Amino acid sequence: MENFTFYSPTFFAFGKDTENQAGEYVKRFGGTKVLIHFGGKSARASGLLDRVESSLKNAGIPFVSLGGVKPNPRSGLVYEGIELCKKEKVDFVLAVGGGSTIDSAKAIAAGVLYDGDFWDFYAGKRIEKALPIGTILTIAAAGSEGSPDSVITKEDGMFKRGASGDAIRPKFSILNPALTQTLPPHQTAAGITDIMAHLYERYLTNTKEVEVTDRLIEALLLTMKHEGPRVIKDPNNYEARANIMWAGMMAHNNSCGVGRSQDWNSHNIEHELSATYDCAHGAGLAVTMPAVFKYVMNHDVMRFAKVAVRVWGCQMDFDHPEVTALEGIESFRNFLISIGMPKNFAELGAKEEDIPQLVKVLCYGDGRTGTISGFVTLNEDDCTKIYKMMV
Repeated sequence: MENFTFYSPTFFAFGKDTENQAGEYVKRFGGTKVLIHFGGKSARASGLLDRVESSLKNAGIPFVSLGGVKPNPRSGLVYEGIELCKKEKVDFVLAVGGGSTIDSAKAIAAGVLYDGDFWDFYAGKRIEKALPIGTILTIAAAGSEGSPDSVITKEDGMFKRGASGDAIRPKFSILNPALTQTLPPHQTAAGITDIMAHLYERYLTNTKEVEVTDRLIEALLLTMKHEGPRVIKDPNNYEARANIMWAGMMAHNNSCGVGRSQDWNSHNIEHELSATYDCAHGAGLAVTMPAVFKYVMNHDVMRFAKVAVRVWGCQMDFDHPEVTALEGIESFRNFLISIGMPKNFAELGAKEEDIPQLVKVLCYGDGRTGTISGFVTLNEDDCTKIYKMMV
């Protein structure tokens, strides 16, 4: 295990009707004027925004609102939010929505206190300070409600990139599983896939002797394997929703990733798909991960064999561990298909003829120098082969 520091101060309020306490928590964490940041019409139509606004009013906290966050959140709305916060002297950002809304809120919170272009943070500069952030989660997927991370798409060039810093960990996050019960099955399944991706990307490590975090990851993967089919079958299953929601937070607040190298090549490869085709991130990951895993499997075949046995119930073939490893990858792929995820480029809406451009942007776009690094370092040729495997 490697040396590490871990700081995760987010206050979580979990359970039914907890969104009605938003005003109390904003006040507790020092907010005196709030930006409510949200996505589309459903937040208003469901009555959620009304409940949040009422809670803020009852706490005597004024607010302004900015909606319009799209999946794969865009830089244009971030710039708009930064200017609105400065104009209105906002000192707290409250995200009401899923990972896209929270990521956009984080970018705004960082940009308000920065003299330069907020995109500097998504080009590699670490975020050191930001306005305090709170979240009210409506989709269990990205884990942004407990993480120091944010992903934004830059509209000039359609670069989808991430930024990080403990300053953008939310001060509080309200997690009411009931708010996810109205999600369409595709969104629920995409969220499950994203959660499992966050676990796999940490599992694929070159660090030795990380038994504690290995076992944590395996336990959470087993939880998703159990709860995923239950919630697809019965969207109103509150207990299944609750387990998925907490697993989503645990998967990405990095409690499972400390002391070990991590991968993230699947995320990088997928980002070009969701940036280009505007597909759901989880759906893109469902097509990307099996291809990446098969391509890099021989780098450490026993790691893939181990998760195959411990999570997917495969029998270990000690003479031919690659057989077990492949069986585990295929079991994972079949699980994703079973909950409604796409299995190839065509079902994702991607096009084989776009592969050269996808690879160009992936390997060279926005300052990259020809490779992406993680469990294995991948070059242009590697990435081209992986995209073709997805076809």
